[in-house]
Amino acid sequence: MEYTALLQEKVQLLSPIGQQEVVDYADFLLLKYKSQKPVKPLAGCMKGTVVFMDNDFNAPLDDFKDYM
Repeated sequence: MEYTALLQEKVQLLSPIGQQEVVDYADFLLLKYKSQKPVKPLAGCMKGTVVFMDNDFNAPLDDFKDYM
């Protein structure tokens, strides 16, 4: 069953006060999800955040010697 039809069916079973609560909640959800726009990071926005990199960055870690 389509969500719209299912919702309509269930809302009709509610009292007028319950129907108003459904409308209020739907308005709340619309505001909540309308304000959540995905933010696309700009290229290079993390430049300068890594301030220290070891010279042996690619060297194996001592913790994994048993597995090598």
